[in-house]
Parts: sequence; structure tokens; C-alpha cells
Amino acid sequence: MGRVIEDTGVQVEPPKKTWKRHIWDSLDKSPKERRFVLKLDLALLTFGCLGFFSKFLNQTNLTNAFVSGMKEDLDMFGNELNYAMTAFTAGYIIGEIPSNLLLTRIRPSIYIPALQIIWTGLTMCTASVKNTTQLYALRFLIGLFEAGYYPGLQYMIGSWYRKDEMAKRACILNASGSAAMMFSGFLMAALTRMNGKGGLAGWKWLFIMDGVISFPIAIGSFFFLPDLPETTGRRYFTDEEIELAKKRMELEGRKLREPYTVAKVKRIFSSWHIWLLTLYYICISGTSGTPIFPQYLKLSTSPKYTVQQINLYPVGIFAIQAFSALVFAWLSDTVLKGQRWSIILFGACLNVFVFASLAAWDINEKFKWACYYLAGTHVGLSGIAMTWANEICTDDTEERALVLATMNTMVGVVGTWLPLIVWQQIEAPKYHKGFVTATSLGAVCLFLVPLIKWLQDKEAVKRRFRLEARDDESSSSVGDEIKEKGGDIKTEVNEVKN
Repeated sequence: MGRVIEDTGVQVEPPKKTWKRHIWDSLDKSPKERRFVLKLDLALLTFGCLGFFSKFLNQTNLTNAFVSGMKEDLDMFGNELNYAMTAFTAGYIIGEIPSNLLLTRIRPSIYIPALQIIWTGLTMCTASVKNTTQLYALRFLIGLFEAGYYPGLQYMIGSWYRKDEMAKRACILNASGSAAMMFSGFLMAALTRMNGKGGLAGWKWLFIMDGVISFPIAIGSFFFLPDLPETTGRRYFTDEEIELAKKRMELEGRKLREPYTVAKVKRIFSSWHIWLLTLYYICISGTSGTPIFPQYLKLSTSPKYTVQQINLYPVGIFAIQAFSALVFAWLSDTVLKGQRWSIILFGACLNVFVFASLAAWDINEKFKWACYYLAGTHVGLSGIAMTWANEICTDDTEERALVLATMNTMVGVVGTWLPLIVWQQIEAPKYHKGFVTATSLGAVCLFLVPLIKWLQDKEAVKRRFRLEARDDESSSSVGDEIKEKGGDIKTEVNEVKN
């Protein structure tokens, strides 16, 4: 085990690598720190994942409802699905950055559960829509209130966890979203049997059941979700553990909150962080949320798939999203010793291969299905990308919050207009323009990722020089003080002799 600060139990130096660390990162830490991380996981990670599960359940149920009767009931035979998805994205865009900035000033244990309760109520109201106008309005509001959740949780993960812990938690959070999409498909398949019960179509029961699942999670979050290390007052953390949390972040170089000033804002927007990280995140967005595989199944005539099959077959994509997220996290934190860029570069190469194959379209049917499934791996990269951003922006907590929110927001901005141009519903299932666009964006990542890595390394060298200069200056000051005190003592001794 590495050197430990005795009064806090915080691991200062990297512990000796053992097989345990490849299973879970806290197994090689001191008992005090291990106990603290367990409490943190049970509170932040558990309720964060449950909340993200409910968020994605509410976010993705539109596609399941659409292929399960909503299309016919609301007369959505043109680009109405695109418009509904765009309405959600528009609300998401408007709410995301303000929400994450508010999170640095408002207690997360109150703010985040309040968002959950509001979006849960709005989701249940979707079961009562009579036309597409009402649907657009509700999807906009759901997007507005869901906007702050994902970047907010990633910001909190970066505020509590150390470098060797972050990627796993960020990717477990992502995997819970993929699990929600898997569950939504199974749930819709089951609810088709309730079609007509209580005078409601099966797709309407989906929105009601999503709310029934989400509401208890939101209530539980009020009681268990922590705040930030410097503001938390949760009963399950002792005073000693709160000090331990602060010391952990100090050792990682994470800065505490500071006031927003004009100089700070200028510094953030003049840095490459916000621009290149956001551009990269846009480039891995793949299909911009377009349900390419369900549409392929829906429009297939030979063979003709049932509603249950259309809901169940895409579940494999979500399973691959969850699996790839976990594999990427464990590889990055253990085998690659905290390296993020190589995993991300691999994902970009896979994106290019998969979307270029689908752009060709006239390929073997089994290979085409494989490409649809492998397209899910780009979602698995999201947690690694957020972890990398947390690490790059470690020197400024406000910048960290803004960059994480901007990355997610700009993906939403692109996702608002891009589907209307290259992922049009009327061009399903071939989506030739869409697949060519996704291939091109993946190719941009092949150059962008090494550039970001090079700039990060340059900053790391500068940071190390600054710390060494500060240490030298501190040592010099201590030496001068010792000399001065030594001179004073010598003078006093001479005076006594005289």
C-alpha cells in the first residue's frame, strides 16, 4: 500500500498494484478511505444511476411509443417524430448550461431531485396528449427539466472522486442509461398486452408506468444524494470523512468554488478546453439520437416484424452500449493506468468503420445487423470523454461545470437541426446522407483526439514547472526565515554573554 496521511487515511502515493485493483479501485486503499468511498458509492453512485435510469426511461420512451401505435393514433406519417425529438432537444439545449452553473451555487441534494419530480410529472402527462402540438410542448418541457441531470452528475463525480476512480463511476452512470433503454423496450413489449385496458392504448400505459417507476427514485434522492465536499451536511458522512473528502480533492489538484468574474469567463472562453472538447463530443454523437435500427425493423417488408420484435431486437444495441462503457472504463483505469485518449481514438476508428459500412448499404444482411449493434459503442465512450474533460479542467471548478455542460449542450444543438437535414424520417431506413455524415465526423476525431492529448501534455508540463517553482520559492523563504531566526538567537546569546 502507498504512503498514507495518518490523520486522514488518504492515500497520497499510488498503492502497490495488486490483482484486487483490477476488480475495484478502492480495494488497495487505506481502511478509512475505503470505508468513505463505499459510503459515497452507495449514496452518489447508486442514486445517481437510479435517477439516470429514470431519466433515460422517460427520454427514450418516445421511440418505443412511436413504433407501438402512437404513430397511427396521432397521425405521425411525415417528419413529426423528428419534430418531437427536436422539441425535446431544444428544451435540453436551453436548460443545460444554466442548470450546471446553478449547480455550483445551489445544493445538489435539493436541486437535482426537484428536477426529477417535475420531469416525472410531465412524462405521465404525455399519456393524455391528443395531437402532435401537445406532444411537442410536453417534450420541450421534459427536455428543459432533464437537461441538467447528466452533466450535473458528471460534475459531481469530478468533485468527489479521484483520478483512478472517476472513469468507472462515469461509465457505470452511462451504463445505467443504456439499461433504461433496454428496460423500456421490454416494458413496451409487455404493455402491448394492456392495449385497451382502462380505455388507454398500450403506448399511453408506457408513459404512465415510466412515471410510477421514476417518482420513488426522485423522493429517495432528496434524502440520500450528497452535496459537494465543501458544502455537504449529510448525516451518513462524519466530520472526519468530510475533511477526508476535501483532502482527496486537494491532492488531485481540484480547485474549490470561486466567484464568477469577467476575468474568469474570459479565461474560460480563451482556452482550448471548451472549444476542442466540445467539438470532439459533437463528432462522436453518431446518429444524433435517430432510431436507425427500430426504423429499419419498422419499415422492413421481407420479413415483416411484429411490434414486440421491433421493441425487443434493438435491446441488443443498448446491451452493447452498457457492456462497452464498462469495458472501456476498466481498461482505462487499470490496464492503461488512467489513459483516456487511446480508448477514445479506438472508438473513433470503430465509428468510421461501422457508419461507412452502413453508408454503403448493399452489404451482407448479417453484417448489416452487426453494424447496427456495434454502432452502440459510441455511446459507451461518453463516460470516458466526460472523465477526460473533468481531468483536463481540474484547475477550475467553474470551468469544469461549464465545459461539461457545453459539451452536452452543443451535441444537443447539432442534434436539433442535423436530423432534419441528414436523418430525415422519410429517408429511412437507408439514411445515406446521415451515415456519410457520421462517417465524416468520426474521421475528424482521428485527428482531433491526438491534438487534444498533445495540448493536455503541454499543460501538464507547464503545471509541473509552476509547482516546482512554487516549491523552490517556498523552500527559499523557509531557509531565509531559519537564517533570520538563527541570527536573532546568536545575537541574544552574545547579549547574555556580555
